[in-house]
Amino acid sequence: MAKSLYETLEINENASANEIKKAYRKLARKYHPDVNKDKDAEEKFKEINAAYEVLSDEQKKQQYDQYGDSMFGGQNFHDFARGQGQGVDLDDILRQMFGGGAGFGNSGFSQRGFGGFNEPDLDTQAQITVAFDVSILGGKQHISLNNESFDIKIPEGIKNGQKIRAKGKGKSYQGQRGDLIIKVNVTPSIEYEREEYTLTKTFDIPLKTALFGGKIEIKTIHKNITLKVPQNTKQNQKFRVKELGVLNRTIGSKGDLYLKANIVLPKIDELDEDLIKSLEEKLPASL
Repeated sequence: MAKSLYETLEINENASANEIKKAYRKLARKYHPDVNKDKDAEEKFKEINAAYEVLSDEQKKQQYDQYGDSMFGGQNFHDFARGQGQGVDLDDILRQMFGGGAGFGNSGFSQRGFGGFNEPDLDTQAQITVAFDVSILGGKQHISLNNESFDIKIPEGIKNGQKIRAKGKGKSYQGQRGDLIIKVNVTPSIEYEREEYTLTKTFDIPLKTALFGGKIEIKTIHKNITLKVPQNTKQNQKFRVKELGVLNRTIGSKGDLYLKANIVLPKIDELDEDLIKSLEEKLPASL
């Protein structure tokens, strides 16, 4: 006796309930119209849903196993479904054949979620705030949610507003567990400006060093460095330090750090009187 509903789900007649469910999920994902743009994908998707509606219900499956494709006038299910014409509701047709039990006439094939069948959304949304340094360097954040406490990993280089997923930390339903989707808010830094993978930091430099050159010790977010400052350094002049910026996880390397000079002028009353007099006499009055 031909039983083409099993062929529709690409399983054999002895498939278990779990195997039927897995086959349905796989095919529904493959032929969902949002993913598969083939002109026949939508009709195929409806057939898959219809086959699952019958074979996932114990009473309907028992009835179909007894009569097989004779319920479709001896046609296989594919030809039967196509023979109903465009726009025909297979729900109504199957309800007439198998009775009006649960599963027909309420959900509708077109309303099914991608790869599921009216299952609840078990994912939970949350927000956390992390320090700027942690967003650049990565780290851990402790979370307490739903009477559960755990640490989550903050990826190195995460941006403000990005989301991370904590597997299995969402809501529970019938032995299944969703995920926790966490939006990360990054605290602004008073030291750094970030633009994608580039960091900019302003550092103070004495007037003497700006004029005559020298070395400046600077603490950066990654490590301490010694910056060689040339003579005649100007206000807001930038110095590039390679790969001391933000990690680009796509290519596995860091961006650059730009150090911007802020020249600190001495207070005139703290200078030697002879030096003050000499400056007054010899410094140029115009640029």
